[in-house]
Amino acid sequence: MADNGRLRVAVLGASGYTGAELIRLLLGHPHAELVHLSSERHSGQPITSVLPGIRNHPGAAGLRFAPLEACEEVDVAFGCLPTGALPPQMPKLSERAGRVINLAGDFRLTDPGQAALHYPQSAEWTEAFEYFVPEFSPPPGDARFLNLPGCMAVATLYALQPLFAADLAAGDVVVEAKTGASGSGNKSTEHPAERFGNFRVHKPYGHRHAPEISQALQTFSGRTPRLRFSTFSLDVSRGILVSAYGLLRPDATRLDIKRAYGTAYAHAPFVTARSQLKTPTDFPMLKSVIGSNMAEVAVAVRGDQYVAVTAIDNLIKGAAGQAVQAFNLVHGFEQSTALPFTAVTP
Repeated sequence: MADNGRLRVAVLGASGYTGAELIRLLLGHPHAELVHLSSERHSGQPITSVLPGIRNHPGAAGLRFAPLEACEEVDVAFGCLPTGALPPQMPKLSERAGRVINLAGDFRLTDPGQAALHYPQSAEWTEAFEYFVPEFSPPPGDARFLNLPGCMAVATLYALQPLFAADLAAGDVVVEAKTGASGSGNKSTEHPAERFGNFRVHKPYGHRHAPEISQALQTFSGRTPRLRFSTFSLDVSRGILVSAYGLLRPDATRLDIKRAYGTAYAHAPFVTARSQLKTPTDFPMLKSVIGSNMAEVAVAVRGDQYVAVTAIDNLIKGAAGQAVQAFNLVHGFEQSTALPFTAVTP
């Protein structure tokens, strides 16, 4: 802990999109002091020369990027490195960090076969990471190593968990997840001219968030549906819209569904279950969540069919904001500390 009573914090992979967003949020956090910001590419440079969105914040003056190897002792290290980069760093990092909160996918999957398939580097560190979702996980207690969910996975989980936890849905579900360009990180090789004005398939089968969704639904609802999960790329800079289609149990009523979502999110300040759906803009949409840590959820029902929809900002609720929310819960701070409720419009 720093002399001013704040927790000493490191952000690893700080020059990427999620790292930059995490810095932006933590600069406004009253209980966090940024003491190490790692970037191999920009080592030695002021962060204000690399991250234009932060350069006018008075707290950013004097902060510089440094190599990960130079990370000193901290209370919390946030992992924003590309997937696969953290596991080989864990032996040294665990000696310097009191707690590690990882935003990348390395330690999300508990099935050894699935982990080896999608995150082969995760085998380099055998100590368990706890899969932590702020709205559904029990208090982490003294757990030193937490791994947060993927952005499309957690958006899908928000849409489906109440239906399956209340046993209102049949076992088959089709999920479409549409994501903005920042989901590919700032090293994406897709030319802007090719993305502009386009809406295309990203991955129709085999996305690594699919086994994570199945695992999370089993953990938090007790059921593992037969999932068909496809992803698509939107021509927007940020945001995720998930649509999940399926059939209801024969005896499920609209009131049952309303109660299930109301119960699931009654004490979740960052998830809103929308029930007054009179116009299309009453449903979850990107314009009502971008720039915030909010997730909007709604369900449309016709006969025995349902469509559950979620919208989130992938960089905030799907990554950096969720990490700050976890940081707050872990350390006993108000979970909304330094997190925005309102979106940026238009």
